Amino acid sequence: MAVLHAAAAVAAAKFAVFQPTEVTLVTVIALAVLVGTAALWSAIDSWTGLADAGRAWFVAALVGGVGSGVLTVVGKAVFVDRTGVSALASALTGGAAFTALLVLVPAGLGLLVGRRLRATQGPGDDSGAPDEPRDEPRDETEPWRPSPRPRRRDRQDAEPAR
Repeated sequence: MAVLHAAAAVAAAKFAVFQPTEVTLVTVIALAVLVGTAALWSAIDSWTGLADAGRAWFVAALVGGVGSGVLTVVGKAVFVDRTGVSALASALTGGAAFTALLVLVPAGLGLLVGRRLRATQGPGDDSGAPDEPRDEPRDETEPWRPSPRPRRRDRQDAEPAR
């Protein structure tokens, strides 16, 4: 995510040098791509059941913010206008915070959407394959069969303590 955000910032800065009147449109498109990427990627992570996806995206936002700040300064120094080390302080404070939020907020929304998509599949549809292979559609008049999971003992079923 840090590389993607830095590339977008450097591309927008480079475009601003040659087309200063069209900066707003390019900025909006770049932000939409960045937000969409974080939201889609996190939704896929949540939908596929990635363990601890929320923590992974929180760490990605923090690392992405700082990494993007450094890479943006380096990219602007090389490709745009010879930006110096003096720009690093603002890139590592305000720029990093903005990038972290630009990753974290859409990722949080994507995690919620992915979790909802996973919940609509139902509990037995985690693998994407049906429980029993069938060549014909299921007959709705078939009796209900319980799952093969073992039954939990309730407190009333438990033996009294001695």
